[in-house]
Amino acid sequence: MAVGIFYLTFHALSGERGVYALLKEERKLEVLQTELDNVTAQRKDLEHRVRLMSAGSLDLDLLDEQSRSLLGNASENELVIPLQPPEPLPSAPRAN
Repeated sequence: MAVGIFYLTFHALSGERGVYALLKEERKLEVLQTELDNVTAQRKDLEHRVRLMSAGSLDLDLLDEQSRSLLGNASENELVIPLQPPEPLPSAPRAN
């Protein structure tokens, strides 16, 4: 009798569908929910930027900003401060 109770209790706690598995799945759900919230926020930001660049409501400042960042272009009276360090140039192979 005691062995049966121990067996059922053990599997209720640590079995494939036990309490510990439920807690583990809840933690995984929280992590995935946070990731989903982050991706949703990024998507909303991108959708907003796309709306600003649509033909009906073209935001010239955003268009100017995007073109300058892609082309690396600036006028004479502008100061450019790079936010990322430049990538190192690949070194040429050395002849022995």
